[in-house]
Amino acid sequence: MDKFTTLTATTAPLNIDNIDTDKIIPARFLKTIKRTGLGKNAFADMRYNRDGSEKPDFVLNQEPYRRAEILVTGDNFGCGSSREHAPWALKDFGIRCIIAPSFADIFFNNSFKNGLLPIALSRDICDRLREDAAMGNNAKLTVDLARQVVIRPSGEEIPFDVDPFRKHCLLNGLDDIDLTLEHETAIDAYEAKVPSWQPKIQGA
Repeated sequence: MDKFTTLTATTAPLNIDNIDTDKIIPARFLKTIKRTGLGKNAFADMRYNRDGSEKPDFVLNQEPYRRAEILVTGDNFGCGSSREHAPWALKDFGIRCIIAPSFADIFFNNSFKNGLLPIALSRDICDRLREDAAMGNNAKLTVDLARQVVIRPSGEEIPFDVDPFRKHCLLNGLDDIDLTLEHETAIDAYEAKVPSWQPKIQGA
């Protein structure tokens, strides 16, 4: 998993509440177990007309937001089904951080496991950050995970909370598999002691 340390990036303002996982990645695209290739279909029903042409009024179809890496959105982002394809699609599109007043719990947890940083800030602050984002490419936000601050173009620093363990994992690029492999020596030592009549981990 890619490390998340400090990100300075174009920010897309999406002032919509209750964006569910079917809006993030519609169910008809859930035909893969790969984490790549879903970005082109992120927000598909919001981005495209039925004939496949772009909807020019959708923010991610506009410059400079086509290359946004930060999304500032509304309440209850990621509600609906628990599909892990939602953070996969956002990450593949290029989004690394989502700022919202609140998140659905399962989406929130899945985001950390896939290298996305969800930041919960008050609605008032999110409104101000969307105003910054609406200024375009000359008004990039900076997210400093180590210091736990979002830095506005004006230089104002806005603190945010993050679980220490999740912060550690993002800063070091550790997913669940990486965390397990940190104990590889102890696992190998245990497997070496397992009697031959007991089943072993495949490959041990």
